[in-house]
Amino acid sequence: MKKLYVILFTLCCIAAKSQTDSVKTHRLKEITIFSQADIKTIDRLPDLDKTYLWSGKKNEVIEVQNLDANVAEKTARQIFAKVPGVFVYDMDGSGNQVNISTRGLDPHRGWEFNIRRNGAITNSDMYGYPASHYSMPMEAVERIELVRGTGSLQYGAQFGGLLNYISKQPDTTKALSFESINATGSFGLLSTYNAVSGTIGKFQYYAYYSKRKSDGYRDNSASDYDAQSVMLVYEASKSLKITGELSRSNYLYQIPGPLTDSMFHANPRASTRSRNYFNPEIYVPSLKAEWRISSHTNLQLITSALLGDRNSVQLDKPADVKDAIDPTTLTYTARQVDVDHFKSFTTELRAAHTYRFLNNHSTFIGGIQVMRNDLNRQQLGKGTTGTGFDLSLSQPGWGRDLHFKTNNIAVFVENNFKLSEELSINPGVRVEIGESEMYGTISYYDVNDIPNTISHKFPLFGISTQYHVNNNSGFYAGWSQAYRPVIFKDIIPASVYETVDKDIKDAEGYNFEAGYRGTLKYLRWDVGVFQVQYNNRLGSQATTDQDGIFILYRTNIGNSKTRGAEIFIEYNVPLGEYLSVSLFTSTAFMNAEYESAHVRAGDKNVDISGNNVESAPEIITRNGLSFRIPIASLSFLYSYLGESYADPLNTKLPSSTGAVGIVPSYALLDINSTLFISKNIIAKVNINNVLDKHYFTKRPSFYPGPGVWPSDGRSINVSLGFKI
Repeated sequence: MKKLYVILFTLCCIAAKSQTDSVKTHRLKEITIFSQADIKTIDRLPDLDKTYLWSGKKNEVIEVQNLDANVAEKTARQIFAKVPGVFVYDMDGSGNQVNISTRGLDPHRGWEFNIRRNGAITNSDMYGYPASHYSMPMEAVERIELVRGTGSLQYGAQFGGLLNYISKQPDTTKALSFESINATGSFGLLSTYNAVSGTIGKFQYYAYYSKRKSDGYRDNSASDYDAQSVMLVYEASKSLKITGELSRSNYLYQIPGPLTDSMFHANPRASTRSRNYFNPEIYVPSLKAEWRISSHTNLQLITSALLGDRNSVQLDKPADVKDAIDPTTLTYTARQVDVDHFKSFTTELRAAHTYRFLNNHSTFIGGIQVMRNDLNRQQLGKGTTGTGFDLSLSQPGWGRDLHFKTNNIAVFVENNFKLSEELSINPGVRVEIGESEMYGTISYYDVNDIPNTISHKFPLFGISTQYHVNNNSGFYAGWSQAYRPVIFKDIIPASVYETVDKDIKDAEGYNFEAGYRGTLKYLRWDVGVFQVQYNNRLGSQATTDQDGIFILYRTNIGNSKTRGAEIFIEYNVPLGEYLSVSLFTSTAFMNAEYESAHVRAGDKNVDISGNNVESAPEIITRNGLSFRIPIASLSFLYSYLGESYADPLNTKLPSSTGAVGIVPSYALLDINSTLFISKNIIAKVNINNVLDKHYFTKRPSFYPGPGVWPSDGRSINVSLGFKI
């Protein structure tokens, strides 16, 4: 078999030389030859990638197209299985949203990450509501780039780091190609993804349409999703490429409501709500220009926007409050309507220049990022007493109608000093200068007490280093400051008995990491340690007003520190000419504790120093075994997460509503398989949660409601994809 590869490669080289010697010169498409053992599902970013510098930074690249994972439903524990420490929070129905975090951070819609699609920011409002409501179909994703917090100087100051979804690119070999991936499965799942792409002259295009419907695992948890995208690429010259994209995602999710612990143990598929709905419709337009000025200098300009709405209509009550028809009025209670309108604009100019320093090539990275955001939050609207999705109001006006406007400019520089062929050092700085302003009306609050202005003015410093032991392994280490701005919900008083600290501060701190990674024949590894210092955490304390009346005080409650180790080891070996076997472990140990922190307990403030940070289990481990032959692959994944707390008080016994208490540990087994029917036809079978474990991942304190939110039991889906 290897001899055949060599012969084919030699013939390609001869053909290329023949074309070069002829009158006309044709640029041949790059050919990659690999065996079964060479197929990677996870990789690393290069030290330098156009205008991005990744040297010395912990990072992972997930090759989505090589995974056996359940892509149709975005099963995050499978997709991110080889990234140590990924915490997954399932809450938005069948494949609608990815909710992940690392290193003890909050997983709610990934809002501790700087989330991008092909480099364009998809966080709804980085300063007002940093959750990513945009939901890209995983069938459209070629790979996922994940860079931990020490890369924060270049792309944004988020503690979690960068999460960049790179989409499939246009077909450069023909004018028209077509791809279709269709899936069906348990709980009424029906999914279809269809894409066209091609190249005509200097123009390339890629467009897709995705649709997915599901009845959901739980009662009253139906989901209806659709997404579209168009990409147009113009190669003006060998050195200049311009890419325009317009993407949309939209889904309607019927929210089944929280459960109490007793309800969960009696029937995890039960529902407490039948009239609650959630619907984000998001548009992400972007325009990117990439200019290779010379062999030493690259320039990139990307301007993008996030436009759309986050809509919800629900009876927002604890799990033990029934949603029943009132016998006197013969109608349901009127539901609450909340709508967020997003208008977020970002322009980012980046440059990279390579130069000689100490007889080696060093690289300077610099850039400027400008953001203008306007989040209009309309809440506490009195909706209808109906049962369907209906955002209309039964009486005019909103209980809260507020704007949160932010203007921010960031300048960043980082330099890769290559001191030798083995050693490089990368110091850098990012300067943030901006201001967020809140104004509007709250029906229960004095209008003069509402306006609030928060300044963001400080530098962030960082440094990383990398030492290559040889061509296949090396050490890395880095330290970088990060911050999280005070967001909209932190400064909105929930009632007249709540007030906000006018001097509230942005959360700030740093990431530190160090590790050793590399390859040795069939062995691949990345083993390291980390520490996340998170200061000025936000929360509530107890106080009294000037009349001695008890009120809640929203302010900075203290600090936290998370320490841990992240271990990835994979052994991938060919057994004979046609079979390869892969065995891996992806494990994280961490200890996340509060420092010098106080929170409200009843009408008093309690010192919680030494308590565990919520949603931060001490161990997260995923372990897999895969078999691959030329026409098929079969993967087994075992996942285990330790128990965690739901609140900073570390309440152990569940409350009557299920809002606080221990989140128990759980272990899951998944089996995924792929069959290569032909060169252009692929079938997949996914069995999720094979042993049908009943578990939940978190007790949320706000949306979609306090209480227990069961995750899915056993399900099976089958997909068939083809290209022409």
